[in-house]
Amino acid sequence: MTAPRERTMVSLRSVPSLPKHVRIRLDPVRQAIAVLSPEQIFWPNDISLDILRRCDGRSPVGQIIADLAVAYDAPEGEVAGDVTAFLQEWSDKLLVSL
Repeated sequence: MTAPRERTMVSLRSVPSLPKHVRIRLDPVRQAIAVLSPEQIFWPNDISLDILRRCDGRSPVGQIIADLAVAYDAPEGEVAGDVTAFLQEWSDKLLVSL
C-alpha cells in the first residue's frame, strides 16, 4: 500500500515552477494557448496564463503577487488571494511545483 502524498502548501516564500511534464503551447488550430500535461489539456484565461508564465523557479509567490498587482493596477491584498488559491489548486493537481 502506498502512503498518500503530503499536500504542499503555498506560501509567499514558495518559488513555483512548472514541472517537466507540463508545457505551455499555442494550439495552431484554435489559436489559443494550451497547458499540456500527460493525458490532460487546460485552456487558461489571460490572468491564469500571466500567473503560470511567472512560475519560472526563481520568483517567489510574494514577488509574483507584487508584479501582478502592478500589471493589473489592483491592490496586492486582492491579488494575493486569487494567486495563492490558483497556485494551490494547480499544485494539488501536480501542474505546478512549489
